[in-house]
Amino acid sequence: MAPTKVLNGQNKQNTTGIVIRKGITTRSHNSIANTKHLTVAKDPRIKRKADASPLKEKTTKRSALGNITNAIGKSLGAQVHDVKKITKKAATQNKPSTTSLQSLGKILAKPDNVVPIKPKPPARVPAKKKEDDKVEVPAKIANARRSLDLEKSEDSSLYVSALEDADESLKKSTQSNSRVDAKDGTAKEPEEKVQASPDPKIPTLSIATRLDAPPTNKLPTGVQWDFDAENWTDPYQVSYYAMDTFNYLKSREPLFLIGDYMERQVCLSRWMRSLLVDWMVEVQESFELNHETLYLAVKLVDLYLTKVTVGKETLQLLGAASLFIASKFDERIPPMVDDFLYICDGAYTRRELTRMEINVLKIIDFDLGIPLSYRFLRRYARCAKVSMPTLTLARYILEYSLMDYATIMYSDSKMAAAALFIALQMKDLGGWNATLEYYTGLKLEEIKEIVLALNQGLHRKPKEALATVRNKYSHKIFFEVAKVPLKEVLDI
Repeated sequence: MAPTKVLNGQNKQNTTGIVIRKGITTRSHNSIANTKHLTVAKDPRIKRKADASPLKEKTTKRSALGNITNAIGKSLGAQVHDVKKITKKAATQNKPSTTSLQSLGKILAKPDNVVPIKPKPPARVPAKKKEDDKVEVPAKIANARRSLDLEKSEDSSLYVSALEDADESLKKSTQSNSRVDAKDGTAKEPEEKVQASPDPKIPTLSIATRLDAPPTNKLPTGVQWDFDAENWTDPYQVSYYAMDTFNYLKSREPLFLIGDYMERQVCLSRWMRSLLVDWMVEVQESFELNHETLYLAVKLVDLYLTKVTVGKETLQLLGAASLFIASKFDERIPPMVDDFLYICDGAYTRRELTRMEINVLKIIDFDLGIPLSYRFLRRYARCAKVSMPTLTLARYILEYSLMDYATIMYSDSKMAAAALFIALQMKDLGGWNATLEYYTGLKLEEIKEIVLALNQGLHRKPKEALATVRNKYSHKIFFEVAKVPLKEVLDI
């Protein structure tokens, strides 16, 4: 039969003393026994709580700085409460125990389970100040600061003291600025107030507004507007670098000059080149490629034929490889190799196409940053603020000239300016003005020869085998600009 709880309690009381070496009881064992005996005893007057009832907080809430000092107050209060509890219960204990009165006195004098109170950190000593710069603080504020300093913890004291130092330095600066000069007897005004008095006539602008403000360029006489300044905040126009970019492209044009190579091409003729360009325009329209891709591909064909002699059976392969390179350079989703093999009606193999691609890149030294007339035309039309039908007419004139072998020696920037001038003349929108001269950097005399050559090519009788460009720009999508009547005489 299991013993009752009362018997178990009496057995525990009789065996609390631990004897070591012939009945000698150590002080540490006595303290452990006493603490166990004292903690087991319960006060019958305390009302029994329910098992699920939450414990109440013994620490009272403080106002203002209570959240900072509650942590310290809770630990110190718990320690003092345990000491009082131990001494009170030891004094009122009437039951016999194995502990002697001498050992009990030692326990009460120095309890082992009480954690010693940590000394408070020393108050921060402020830096010494000069006697002239001392700030007088009222006695009430000083006493309040001392009481607050005593309640601060280690973590918060650094933050609050930094704030106090900032306040003192601010008071010190205001006090020193408003000091009275002993010699003159006049008060010195702060320098900031004198500098912060702006002219009411000049509006104050924010930093973002001043950074986004366009530069004030002095335009030449006759220029109607500053296109780059008007579109300064448009990220797609890139007005910061637009003028420098196209000046750089114009400086690269001498690196890609094309001479009269047809004399060295024994197996080719001008008519065969025109047929190849017409086929490339058809491929560009079938694959819905960009116009820049077409212009770059034609440029690659001419650069390759300038240095390498090509047979008649390899000419279409050269055009396909040039379109393949240009599409990979300019398109987001270029066509695959099989697409170009299919468009060539299976006349070439995959190996032949890739070998021609490698040869073309080697001939041009892998430099695909070639200035294109189409890019210059778009820039010039935007700066002149021409309408979309007028720009489309200039594109038709420029794209139709790709088949003309007589125009391959001209500069791309001059070709774009000449095509735009002819379009303006055909639309009766005037001629070459100061605005176009400023943005193109070209005068009418510099493009006169190219204007006459382009206009002469438009007046030639169209051939049925070279009808792709004309049919393309006869569509409503391109405003049917191929049907616009030509100008017999241009105002040059």
